[in-house]
Amino acid sequence: MLKSLGATMAQVTHRRRVDVLPSEMGRYDRAQHVARRAARRRRVKTVVGLSVSFVVMVGVFSSAFHELMDREGRSYSWATSVYWTLTTMTTLGFGDITFESDAGRLFSVVVLLSGSAFLLVMLPFVFIQFVFIPWMDERDRRRAPRALPAATSGHMILTSLGPVEADLIEKADQAEVPYVVIVEDVDHAGRLHDEGRTVMVGALDDPRTYHNARVAEAAMVVATQNDQINTNIAFTVREIAPNVDIVASANSPASVDILEIAGANRVVQLGEVLGASMAARTLGLGGQSHVIGSFAGLQIAEAGAIGTDLVNRTLAETSLRQRFGVGIVGVWDRGEFTIATAETCLRESSMLLLAGSTDQLGAFDAAYVTDSPTAKKAVIIGGGRVGRAVGHAFAAQGIEFAIVEQLPERQRDGVRYVIGDAADRLVLEEAGINDAGAVLITTHDDNVNVYLTRYCRGLRPDARIVSRSRLDRNVSTLYRAGADAVLSYAGTGSGEIWNHFRGDETLLVAHGLNVFRTPIPLELAGATLAEAHVHRRTQCNVVAVEFAGSIQGNPDAHAPLPAEGELVLVGTDLAEARFSEVFPHARRRPLFGRVRR
Repeated sequence: MLKSLGATMAQVTHRRRVDVLPSEMGRYDRAQHVARRAARRRRVKTVVGLSVSFVVMVGVFSSAFHELMDREGRSYSWATSVYWTLTTMTTLGFGDITFESDAGRLFSVVVLLSGSAFLLVMLPFVFIQFVFIPWMDERDRRRAPRALPAATSGHMILTSLGPVEADLIEKADQAEVPYVVIVEDVDHAGRLHDEGRTVMVGALDDPRTYHNARVAEAAMVVATQNDQINTNIAFTVREIAPNVDIVASANSPASVDILEIAGANRVVQLGEVLGASMAARTLGLGGQSHVIGSFAGLQIAEAGAIGTDLVNRTLAETSLRQRFGVGIVGVWDRGEFTIATAETCLRESSMLLLAGSTDQLGAFDAAYVTDSPTAKKAVIIGGGRVGRAVGHAFAAQGIEFAIVEQLPERQRDGVRYVIGDAADRLVLEEAGINDAGAVLITTHDDNVNVYLTRYCRGLRPDARIVSRSRLDRNVSTLYRAGADAVLSYAGTGSGEIWNHFRGDETLLVAHGLNVFRTPIPLELAGATLAEAHVHRRTQCNVVAVEFAGSIQGNPDAHAPLPAEGELVLVGTDLAEARFSEVFPHARRRPLFGRVRR
């Protein structure tokens, strides 16, 4: 019923807006117009004042010229007095009329100096205000366009530019997907344009903006403002383009239904997504694999070596592939990812990245799962949206946990809270850090997260620590502080939106490490993996080959690659970017008619 009511409201709003669209100016355009008109009035008023002052000066000096010439016994017309005054003020001074007395010559000096000073002010002011500044303003307005070219299609429309959107843009550039960022402020748009971003000026609540952005031909609209603005965007876009894909973010759970009623196809709660991802990175303890994603039936899982007889053994000694059939994608060890080789030695902090079927992973678990009490206990530091989302994921898995929070008002029923400062050892001990297999640090302050990561690592050298990062530049610092995995809003949020757009193309293992799928490059079709040297050329490792709806893990290195197939690869952000450079058109996909997986 609510969705039917929302659809009816959208139709009524559409008819009303269509009626006023041709003649109505957008709110932002009206404000800009009023501001420019006020500035123009101020400039005109200043010029009029200067002009009046100039006329008065000429009149006074011309009268004084008459008086002094009369004292010298000479007489000139008023036209001649004005002529003398102007030639003297402008420093032209033809010399055809001169004073003979000292008083007249001193007067000539006064006229020359005052005229020069006045004209040095007036002429530049007039030029700057009425020629230079309007020209610069017009150039700035033209620098950031207000409409996309008529040939634009299949593009992403972004309604803000933050860390999530910047990561989306990077993915779009690698996949050669066009995009545009709608910016309301002209100056900000100009700066972004100078940085190389594709931007367009327009008001987010104005239907004309989306007409100019060619929303009907767009592949997706991403609304990542606050919940109220996102609702307005969804309604506005949906009435113009009934079939375009709209992805919106929601801060409040209550906003999800409202955004869906407004027309959003997918509503993403970034806090919950990040919390669930952080929880998933702590579940592969006690030798048990934990699936973190899948590609057409191929399960990608993590498993910790701690507490098992895998510690201090090489992969050749474990013979995991021969025994269970699982593929060893690589080893993730506190921010450092290494491709699995026979000589790779596992440590207590090592996390195996596995690829295989459900049965293969089950066989691995049967061999290595341990009855470790610490694997079922965790401490969550931070009781905000992300911390609560981690708690919900743990509760679903039967993991015992406590949330450490400084603010009592953040407590929720049914969850164990410890109120106090996480930098206090007694508070952490009360929360159970001595018995916990994992510690999750979820505050929104990177400085606090770095401090607490280092502190918790000192208290529990053997625990798995997963930390949240707000800024990319702090990721490496968190790893140096002792985090086993670091996740951020930018990585998880952009990955969630991108996978909705491209059909589960990317799996974020940790910040800076992805498993991703791509069409087989044309230059590799028919070649074998042994001949392609993908890892040597790109630092990405091939996990599987997908063809005709089936996927082959641990692919045969000597089998020809199918022209219509896809590769599943793992690599760091740098390796993924390198892959896009080496095979510049490999990651293209048809935007319409793509298959969701």
